[in-house]
Amino acid sequence: MMMSKSSKTIIFNFTRRNLNCFSNFSTVAQLNYNIRTTVNQGQCHKALLLFRQMKQLDLQPDNLTFPFISKACAKLSNLQYSKIIHTHVFKSPFLYDIFVGTAMVDMYVKCNQLDLALKIFDRMPEKDVASWNVMIMGVSQLDFMDKVMCLFVQMRLQDIKPDSITVIGLIQSSSNAKNLYMVHAVHCFGIQNGTYADVSVGNTLISSYSKCDDLVSAEKVFSEISVYMRTVISWNSMIAGYSHLEKFIKAIELYQKMCREGVQPDLSTILSLLSSIVQPEMLLQGKLLHCHGIKLGFDSNVSVVNTLISMYSKCAEIDYARFLFNSMCERTCVSWTAMISGYAEKGDVNEAFALFHAMEETTEKPDVVTMVALLSACGQTGSLEHGRWINKYAILNGFQDNIMVCNVLIDMYSKCGSMTEAGEIFRNMPERTIISWTSMIAGYALNGNFEEALSLFYHMVKSGSKPNHITFLAVLQACTHGGNLEKGQECFTLITDVYNINPILEHYACMADLLGRRGKLKEALKFIQNMPMEPDAGVWGALLGACRIHNDIEIGKLAAHHLFKLEPKAAVSYVAMANIYAAEGEWENVAKVRAMMKGNRLRKSPGQSSVEANGKIHSFTVEDRSHPEGLLIYEVLDGLALHFKGVVIELYETCILD
Repeated sequence: MMMSKSSKTIIFNFTRRNLNCFSNFSTVAQLNYNIRTTVNQGQCHKALLLFRQMKQLDLQPDNLTFPFISKACAKLSNLQYSKIIHTHVFKSPFLYDIFVGTAMVDMYVKCNQLDLALKIFDRMPEKDVASWNVMIMGVSQLDFMDKVMCLFVQMRLQDIKPDSITVIGLIQSSSNAKNLYMVHAVHCFGIQNGTYADVSVGNTLISSYSKCDDLVSAEKVFSEISVYMRTVISWNSMIAGYSHLEKFIKAIELYQKMCREGVQPDLSTILSLLSSIVQPEMLLQGKLLHCHGIKLGFDSNVSVVNTLISMYSKCAEIDYARFLFNSMCERTCVSWTAMISGYAEKGDVNEAFALFHAMEETTEKPDVVTMVALLSACGQTGSLEHGRWINKYAILNGFQDNIMVCNVLIDMYSKCGSMTEAGEIFRNMPERTIISWTSMIAGYALNGNFEEALSLFYHMVKSGSKPNHITFLAVLQACTHGGNLEKGQECFTLITDVYNINPILEHYACMADLLGRRGKLKEALKFIQNMPMEPDAGVWGALLGACRIHNDIEIGKLAAHHLFKLEPKAAVSYVAMANIYAAEGEWENVAKVRAMMKGNRLRKSPGQSSVEANGKIHSFTVEDRSHPEGLLIYEVLDGLALHFKGVVIELYETCILD
């Protein structure tokens, strides 16, 4: 590990002028102090120059110098610098010093060189709890839970007592692996060895339980932290947990409590809260948070503005989002992508692509998330030509092997009805995830290819890929479209009996729909009544839809009764029930349902269709004549209608004569 002359020149570019700048530092102690200070201030390159100054003055680094300079390399995550410092350590008498060794391990961990870190760690003749913690924390951040647990066992065998940092590393490793059982186990260990009293351990547990979707345990840990011991990180961890699971009301309530108790929110607080506002009904709270963010001085922060753009877009206030975007002095790739995603979610493909082309003209280049947003918009609107163009763009710009992009391409082509192109992407993927398989199965289901969907599902299982709850949802939808009740029941049984997955409401809705479509309405009702959870509008809606197909008034009335309570403002349930009554000629009941709709001020949303022509999407709704070419379009349509009517009359007369 010798340092070449060229490496010295490239890295330090040290001149005599640099040497003179630091000539007043004449002792190792003075230089150590200044190296430590510059590293703590984030001036890591300056720290490296100071180290170079020490060598130029023929001063020998000591066991304090190397930990400081290793920390600088760790902060820079620069492997070349790290190897050079390692060379100096190797030549020094401090190769086996416990503090120097620990710093070297941390340095290589931060450079994502786990193998090198482990080699140094294994060769250390003496290790203390700090040494083990560095290794455990490093491995935990790289998502190797099994390795973390092995290190922990070895640590215990050497009679090293774990401290709070050790426990935090174990918790983080368990939560990264989404292993709730292990998080509980480490929690118990923390209580047993007394580290649970450390507020940092409590904060980490709150965050980890939230990541594992166990808000009950997260809330319990938060409540057990003394009011006087809670830091802003404690509050932020709990708020972030609520935001992660979209419990925005609880997040807002906790934020209000935080402010009442005199805890000053920080940037992370505002970001977590804004990210939890994803529904239009929460727009007012979002605006209030925006105001509070301005008062706290965060309104100019790029991350806050990006999150605000996303929030306003999700709350159907795209104009607010665009105003913020246009007002930004500095835009990052995230800023452009957030705005493009906003238009994509709205279904405005034309504006999304216009913004994409504007982005290309700047120094910020689109990334994978930008590709995904545009492809999602194409799939949502059925814009096949736009989707094909993005596919070509992805190939030209090196995104063709990205798994996320490939998965979205499969989804886009499937929604646009081009299963041939979706299948080609799927077959050419270098590797497939469960999302790849599920997207393809869902595509076949969406396009009515029941046999292909089931065949691919069984092929996936044989290949060793484990289906998840979304995979089974796609399979059940395929069975529903194919009307195959037997296969549907077989797959529903697999969910719990073979794969030990708890069915969710969407699975039950599919089964209710499948039973109902086959005319087994009483069985469907009994199935719903025996559910282990309270049925939602999706489940009752599936039953009501089946009742409309088979004109079953009694069961339809029961399903509608539940729907009117669950979603009193949803016009579709009233319309479906009115149609059931109308089919049976019960016009008085039809009038009653319409009166209920009028009393609730409900109107059925008009149907909308879209056409892609010359690279643009044109949308049309019922009784809408606002299109710029409306007069010409409807003139042609009227002409086609007259022509079609003439053809029908001619065919009818031909049939009569024959």
